[in-house]
Amino acid sequence: MKILFIIIGGLIVALAYAAFLIPGKVVPGGVTGIAMVVHFLYNSPVGIVTILLNIPLFLLALKILGFGFSLKSFIAILYTNLLIDFFIYTVKIQMPTSNEILSAIYGGILLGIGLGLIFRGGASTGGSDIVGQVLNRYTNLSVGIAIMIVDFIVISLAGFVTHSVELALLGYLSLFLSSKLIDLILEGIDYARAVFIISSEPEKITDEIYKKMNRGVTVLEGYSPFTKKKRPVIMCVITKKETMYLKSLIKAIDEESFVILTDIFEVLGRGFRPRV
Repeated sequence: MKILFIIIGGLIVALAYAAFLIPGKVVPGGVTGIAMVVHFLYNSPVGIVTILLNIPLFLLALKILGFGFSLKSFIAILYTNLLIDFFIYTVKIQMPTSNEILSAIYGGILLGIGLGLIFRGGASTGGSDIVGQVLNRYTNLSVGIAIMIVDFIVISLAGFVTHSVELALLGYLSLFLSSKLIDLILEGIDYARAVFIISSEPEKITDEIYKKMNRGVTVLEGYSPFTKKKRPVIMCVITKKETMYLKSLIKAIDEESFVILTDIFEVLGRGFRPRV
């Protein structure tokens, strides 16, 4: 499955560059963005230049991220960038739109989906992707946000070198979309919510959740340093659609209840089934 993620993801990334970003002259950052600037100036092949520029970053990944990740990343780098040049020079793929804004939007969306799948496969396409993985490991930044920071700097430099503010602005747009799609692919959609309830009527609330919502409940043991008393904390996982009903149910039993609701991105194990 991971190999399949890398294969499909690399194909989507290559299409994003060949069909939208390169012909639309939208630089989305990273080493490939630098290779694109070189391509605009000297008509050099983007894929080959990207592979050459990625060699020192590959060595960094080998040292910090381990052999398994580095090997898969090396394969993904070769596969994706050779596909980019194949689509441009052999297939001679045509850009579906002449609108640069649409190129930035659709190129950014495809790029984010492709990179997200490659990351799910445990690899990277090199460049700022590797830097993003390293920052994610040693900081609290998500992979998408880490890449956004690195690529923001690269896009700014590209705009300065090419003397094109519009080129930089379109690059920022594409970068924003791709970063959001990366996090969406890696972390999922917040389709569920965790609820924590502290009430003077825990038994009644628990019974009502069981009977009227058919949801499982876990009761945790809480302690209040202020009152010096132990109090049960009811925990329950629900879908977003059930939020208002649960709030009204709790309010009808105990208006003084203390309720915490938080979005969650993934629920694993037995006991929770999203409902339509």
